[in-house]
Amino acid sequence: MENLKCEEVIKAVGGTLVSGEINTVFCNVSTDSRNIKQGDLFVPLIGERFDGHDYIASSLEQGAFGSFTQKEIEPFYGKVLIKVSDTLKALRDLAAYYRQKYKVPFVGITGSVGKTSTKEMVAAVLSKGFNVLKTQGNFNNEIGVPLTIFNLDKSHEAAVVEMGMSGFGEISRLTSIVKPDIAIITNIGVSHIEKLGSKNNILKAKMEIFEGLNEKGLAILNGDDKLLYGLNNLLKFRTVFYGMEEGLDYRAYNVESLGEKGTTFDIELKGREYRVRIPVPGIHHVYNALAGIAAGIELGISPEKIIEGIEEFSPGKMRLNILNHNGLKIINDAYNASPQSMEAAINVLKDISCQGRTFAVLGDMLELGEISHSAHVELGRYAVSKGIDFVVAVGEYRRNIAQGAIEAGAKEDRVFEFTDNIDAAKFLKDVLKSGDVLLVKGSRGMRMEEIVNILTCPA
Repeated sequence: MENLKCEEVIKAVGGTLVSGEINTVFCNVSTDSRNIKQGDLFVPLIGERFDGHDYIASSLEQGAFGSFTQKEIEPFYGKVLIKVSDTLKALRDLAAYYRQKYKVPFVGITGSVGKTSTKEMVAAVLSKGFNVLKTQGNFNNEIGVPLTIFNLDKSHEAAVVEMGMSGFGEISRLTSIVKPDIAIITNIGVSHIEKLGSKNNILKAKMEIFEGLNEKGLAILNGDDKLLYGLNNLLKFRTVFYGMEEGLDYRAYNVESLGEKGTTFDIELKGREYRVRIPVPGIHHVYNALAGIAAGIELGISPEKIIEGIEEFSPGKMRLNILNHNGLKIINDAYNASPQSMEAAINVLKDISCQGRTFAVLGDMLELGEISHSAHVELGRYAVSKGIDFVVAVGEYRRNIAQGAIEAGAKEDRVFEFTDNIDAAKFLKDVLKSGDVLLVKGSRGMRMEEIVNILTCPA
């Protein structure tokens, strides 16, 4: 982060100086009192189970030069205190101010499924022409996006920012900070349907990203998604569509799965045909690559360099990571889950299996509301329809998954139910043998990586 003067911070957030020197200079912004560094500006946030205001004094004592506060507080000798109406809003306002200091191209990404993988793909492509700042980990919310923005410095030549949401208004607030030059929407699925009620409402919430889009900017949309393609000729922005259907601006064809070695496809760019290889399994990654290609072409990167970037793509931690352990092949996709991503992961399980038995270890998909029961039944059915040998269901909806599997023709002695990860892992340790391939996947709240950790822990 580049230095910020106290005076400009106060103006950016509409705050009032309670104590300290107006000439103070901050070299970083932090919301975590445990990681305070010399020269930080501390932002005390209020959550359901914590209040950052309780840690203002300790943060200042640890070396922070100042802090926001939305509560009445005694002046702290020799330190800056800035009174604001809402510390979370002040964090957003300061990030929006800081972002405007940089005239580099920004790519904003949202969608129901595949945001993070698309972010990684776009960043891999753009890195062939720019020094790229990208969202780290799951920093895609109203705290994470501002902290991502504060990582900008003069060395960066482009930025790729992921935006998540669970309800209306969140993307609107994030896009007002990011002000993207390119906005990508990966798809419209049923994630968060519990709060938003319908896919049309989810589309409406995702479209909030356009509120911050530069009026001369570009919308890059998944043309194979019917709801997104329905926006064709309806947006006031330049719009391009990607996918596998005929007539799209960026179309993949001759798609071929190479199993564990990845996927290849052909695409025509600037009048010439190219063969593209994605180095990780899963045909669904073709969509991520197409979004990356569209962004790369828009920002002037050559097709050859774009293809190089795609070949260097890595999906991120706990996202279809393949582990080889004592003869087992474990697909750790425990980061999150939705009906769409579950199906994609099951497809990968089938694609990379050879002679060994296949196990789908499936945890609950959360935030599906009224469709929760039917979605889990369909999940069990889908696993069996793809020829998966054993279904291991974990969590509250285990019986629904098992029901779907048996309805699809699975024998009862090949379908297992567990209430928690520990029991499921103990069972798997007893039955797995060399050559078996298993997928472990569930929503973040299920912490399915616990199963992976137990299975790979030295005896």
